[in-house]
Amino acid sequence: MFTLKRLVFFAATGILLFTGWFYYHVNSTVLMPNVPYEFSIKAGSSLKNVARQLTNAGVLSDAWSFILLSRIMGHASSLKAGKYKLSENTSPIRLLEYITEGDFKQSKIKFIEGWTFSQLRKTLNEHPEIKHDTAKLSDQDILQLIGANETVAEGLFFPDTYYFEHDSSDVVILKQAYGIMQDKLAAEWATATKNNLPLENPYQALILASIIEKETGKDTDRDTISGVFINRLRSGMLLQTDPTIIYGLGEQFDGNLRKEDLLKDHEYNTYIRAGLPPTPIALPGLASIKAALNPAKTDALYFVAKGNGESHFSSNLADHNRAVAKYQKIINKQ
Repeated sequence: MFTLKRLVFFAATGILLFTGWFYYHVNSTVLMPNVPYEFSIKAGSSLKNVARQLTNAGVLSDAWSFILLSRIMGHASSLKAGKYKLSENTSPIRLLEYITEGDFKQSKIKFIEGWTFSQLRKTLNEHPEIKHDTAKLSDQDILQLIGANETVAEGLFFPDTYYFEHDSSDVVILKQAYGIMQDKLAAEWATATKNNLPLENPYQALILASIIEKETGKDTDRDTISGVFINRLRSGMLLQTDPTIIYGLGEQFDGNLRKEDLLKDHEYNTYIRAGLPPTPIALPGLASIKAALNPAKTDALYFVAKGNGESHFSSNLADHNRAVAKYQKIINKQ
């Protein structure tokens, strides 16, 4: 009887001592290898693997106590994948809260106004923190994968900065960018005054917006550039816009647009073919979409770059030719 009491006493004492030590241990500050310290937890990582990873990195003094703490707290299966950044030394219990609450550092990628879909894909494929599920797919395969109805990907993805968890699929990012473009375009189409606009549907507005995006050197000229193109479409004039020629030439374009290029017949040659090209030629931003649907009221039919980002507008060919000669001399001097 006496021996049993001693065993119970020592066991109880041992439990109390261990509990006290464990409480102190998990609440004690651990010195990080360096501050700030960044680390990643991959999707599907087990508790044991995460504890071993953090121990090997010197973030934890041992793996077993962290595993035990996670089980006691009921967080053994609650670890969230992501990229984390610790800005100060922390304790095991605070670290556990950190990686179960998903308090992680998000990665980001930026799509720029005026980019082609080819440039967008290149940026996606080169991003080191993205899972590249579309790298070997065709543009058409990607459109099917994200549920798009269109058959050509150009211009369908909204240029913006997108934030995502580390190792997210590029499919998720593309689907988000596509959905935002659809929403923005639909909203602008619904609210625009379309009286007498020579645009039959939102997709045509997107095509025009992409041309405006490529032609605009200064934001203050955007609405007037739209007005010029709208005036031309209304009157049946050719758009005669260089960016569509350049887009149609693709890899053949060497940086110099020649007269022979303007005479080469293809579906993006707006010097030969009337109306809009068949698809957008770039990613238009919201400002260009708004401009396409809300053009400035102007009698201008022509514009030429001044060489400082601005454009000079003319209502007749004679004035335009004089402006071209004037600003070409300035550009040549520059």
